[in-house]
Amino acid sequence: MRDYQVNFRGFPDSASLAADLAGGIASLLHGAMAKRGFASLVVSGGSTPLPLFQALSSENIPWQKVIITLADERWVDPADNASNEKLVRRHLLQNRAAAAGFVGLKTEDVTARAGEKSCEKRIHSIPRPFDVLVLGMGDDGHTASLFPDAADLPMATAMDSGRLCMAIRPGSANHDRMTLTLPALLNSRKIILHITGKGKLKVFEKALAAEPLSADVLNEMPVRYVLAQARSPVTVYWTP
Repeated sequence: MRDYQVNFRGFPDSASLAADLAGGIASLLHGAMAKRGFASLVVSGGSTPLPLFQALSSENIPWQKVIITLADERWVDPADNASNEKLVRRHLLQNRAAAAGFVGLKTEDVTARAGEKSCEKRIHSIPRPFDVLVLGMGDDGHTASLFPDAADLPMATAMDSGRLCMAIRPGSANHDRMTLTLPALLNSRKIILHITGKGKLKVFEKALAAEPLSADVLNEMPVRYVLAQARSPVTVYWTP
């Protein structure tokens, strides 16, 4: 569909994808540090990025000049197995990447809603635009924690909200979550959508096939908000 300006790259397996993408991200971070003296990287959780995290953690760059944060987080203790922060600390903040700075989204507040202000301050501490954003995508077309069945989706995707993050509760999920808002996500110099499996490829193709791009159509599969915009270049990395 002509409204989407997306570069698609397919790989035969996860190892080759991870190696290529890790090298590409390292190059982008190198470039950012050469221009501004630091770099920022936003990543997502789940099992899909684990090979990428492991490959990226050994890239030879000045990690002490890199700030890493998350696109979204479940409102659980960082030691909980459901925590994206735990995932990142265990698989990405290792090897050379152990020197990177990390800004988590989970605060000490009891609820995600109560933690919004504290989380906003944390994200404000990271210079924007973000240099690299790595997103995933669910079978329902969600990305970050922008879920189609979340009551707060309209606010989370409003480009004029002035919000960097907000609490959100997907109807289909077990935990409250904190997500970067759509304007915060799109305020990135490079956006990468990392997906695996033939099922996810069909979901991606369905997202591209939507027309016209009405609010209802966008909300049906929130990943369309990312794919349809022309503000930041999007490259899709896929392997079966």
